[in-house]
Amino acid sequence: MQTMFRYNWLIREKWYQWCEDVPVEELLRKRTGGVGGILHTLFHIVDVEWSWIRVLQGKTDFQESFEGYQSLEKVRQLDRGFQPEVREFISSWNIEKENRILYDLQPDGSIATDAWGEVIRHMIAHEIHHIGQLSIWAREIGKEPVSANLIGKGLNHTLPSS
Repeated sequence: MQTMFRYNWLIREKWYQWCEDVPVEELLRKRTGGVGGILHTLFHIVDVEWSWIRVLQGKTDFQESFEGYQSLEKVRQLDRGFQPEVREFISSWNIEKENRILYDLQPDGSIATDAWGEVIRHMIAHEIHHIGQLSIWAREIGKEPVSANLIGKGLNHTLPSS
């Protein structure tokens, strides 16, 4: 599980680097699918990751909108600000947390119950799903997407805490 988070973080950083050579108009352009565009999708990935970590810890959720983060540097700064807490939580993961129950209040007033392990795996899959969308949009603007290959990246090691 930690390997998959390291993978997502590495690929996310490569997408940030990829974005450096793309005009901001292209990064902000509304696109078919996803949350709307390249930069908005990167913001969404960061927001969802941190929000779920906060929810699992019983802390308040992140409630800001993309409107305040419409530059690559602002999204990267947001990500850098969230990373220490996310990395600490992921690095402290153990088998006892796997089946803890999250009681999640739904908009209709009902309460969903989910195992923490299921939530964590959803977070991993969520980012991979959106990275696939970024790859399609990259091709649409005539650029090679970031490679999604996990093999050969040296990710199967202990996660540093910072």
